[in-house]
Amino acid sequence: MNNVALARINTFGPSPKAGFESPSDQLIVLTDGQLQGLIKEAIEPLQDEISLLREERDQDHQEIEALRARTTSLESALDQEISRVCMDIAYDRKRLAKLENPIKEPGKTETARAEKIEKYLASRPDHKATFETLKGMLQINNVLLNQAIKTLMDSSPGRYGITKAQGDKRKRTLVMLPR
Repeated sequence: MNNVALARINTFGPSPKAGFESPSDQLIVLTDGQLQGLIKEAIEPLQDEISLLREERDQDHQEIEALRARTTSLESALDQEISRVCMDIAYDRKRLAKLENPIKEPGKTETARAEKIEKYLASRPDHKATFETLKGMLQINNVLLNQAIKTLMDSSPGRYGITKAQGDKRKRTLVMLPR
């Protein structure tokens, strides 16, 4: 039975015929020049492809360097633009702050009234005057008197004080303090 199985196995594949050799078993004789020519033919397309790839690589490197330079210049321009916008914002904030909270300098009239009050208090022996007396002397209302007194007190801080009148606590008195 082993012989039958072995015989069947051997009959499946092609059996080599006598006197016929497979192509890989044939002996090929080439001269040195022929062998170099065959190798040269086989390598030449690969060498051409390698040189093309090197050229493409060099172009890619040049493009990358150009892109890096462009990126650097754009980043610089962006930084300058951001700085300019920040400066504009800071300048606008200052302008808005001045518009929202204006610093009001006293006018000539307020300064002249403050000087009159100062002279009046200096001429009085007790260096005191009620607000009612000052309004009558300057012929102005409460608002204008308060502005003149504020100007006077701002121009000489610590030199003047406001007290309540002795008889009526609702009335106020401006006092020139001693130096």
